[in-house]
Amino acid sequence: MAAAGGGFEDPSPDVLAQAAAAFGLLASPARLHIVWALARGESDVTGLAERVGGALPAVSQHLTKLKLAGLVRSRREGRRQVYYVDDPDIVEVVHLLVARLSDRAAPARRRLHGL
Repeated sequence: MAAAGGGFEDPSPDVLAQAAAAFGLLASPARLHIVWALARGESDVTGLAERVGGALPAVSQHLTKLKLAGLVRSRREGRRQVYYVDDPDIVEVVHLLVARLSDRAAPARRRLHGL
């Protein structure tokens, strides 16, 4: 691959397609919230539904999509299926983006409270 400005090589089309698919899955606020929650600790679908405020079937469907994409994994504990994020890079990307957006929103919230 040719080096772009700054000396970085362009990623392959396959890598770009994989990244776009991962970002596409995380473009759903519900799925992003699920990944955010799982980055803080593993959970079963019932616990996740309570935390993210979603219906159990919807959260289960989101988990299936995230699992098929390799963003979330699961293991069986007795009768429960426990979900977790097993990719520190995904956790880092989600944390970085959400933290930056939260930091940007904080000054606006402070200005609104001062009115």
